[in-house]
Amino acid sequence: MNSTIKGIIAILISSIGFSLMAVFFKLSGDLPVFQKSLFRNLIAMIVPIYFVLKYRAPFFGKLENQPLLILRSTLGLTGVLLNIYAIDHMVLSDADMLMKLNPFWTILLCALFLNEKARTYQIIAMIVAIGGALFIIKPSFDSDMIPALIGLLSGVFAAGAYTALRPLGRREKSYTTVFYFSFFSTFVLIPFVIFTYEPMSLTQIIILMLSGVFATIGQFGITIAYSYAAAKDISIFVYASVIFSALLGFIIFKEVPDLLSYLGYIIIFLAGYYMFKKAQRNPKPKNSIKEGES
Repeated sequence: MNSTIKGIIAILISSIGFSLMAVFFKLSGDLPVFQKSLFRNLIAMIVPIYFVLKYRAPFFGKLENQPLLILRSTLGLTGVLLNIYAIDHMVLSDADMLMKLNPFWTILLCALFLNEKARTYQIIAMIVAIGGALFIIKPSFDSDMIPALIGLLSGVFAAGAYTALRPLGRREKSYTTVFYFSFFSTFVLIPFVIFTYEPMSLTQIIILMLSGVFATIGQFGITIAYSYAAAKDISIFVYASVIFSALLGFIIFKEVPDLLSYLGYIIIFLAGYYMFKKAQRNPKPKNSIKEGES
């Protein structure tokens, strides 16, 4: 089995992990987003501890990298909270697809803040994808579109976190960055959880723990995938999670996206596929953006 096939398998496992994470968030019921996120981060903090200890890396990174680590963690935590809200209030596959816009937002943010040159095909793909998102959001200028806008923002904040990861990737080990994010998120969330806490049944606790387990599988799956193969060869497979989310949403919650949402999925997928194929044909210049990096 070659490295590309291994990368594809890992990214598909990651997609299943993130889809099941969303399912368990939804199954846990009407609990505050802070409470749900706390469980996710507590579980996700355990695995990187092992790698930090094994490789004798610093838990909290270098002193000079603290501003970037805090920025990445703040943006990432905000994205997670917004994504959980969207999952709770939208069709699963709609929320997932809006989050999958983050590679397109990353292109824009890297160009604005890191002076990374966006290539023409990336700009075209980004505009088309945002147009596709409108079919999912269905602008109505009333309260019904608030969850969709929050879902859209979750992808923007995730892209901001990925943008901050670009320079961090050259300065800190990935397991240090993952631990820092989980620890930071847990520390920040505790006061919010105390003030908004809702009593939970044992079943809800188990479900939220499972959401953390599958979030960890998703995160490490995608990290392993990109260690086996270049993003330009496997990034398109991240959209598999939308298929998994649609199937799970239908089977478990009897959710059926409307025709406009399906049209939006197709447009966004085609934009992603176009960018994927162009990236394969065009070698990456020194100062351009790598699709699918996360």
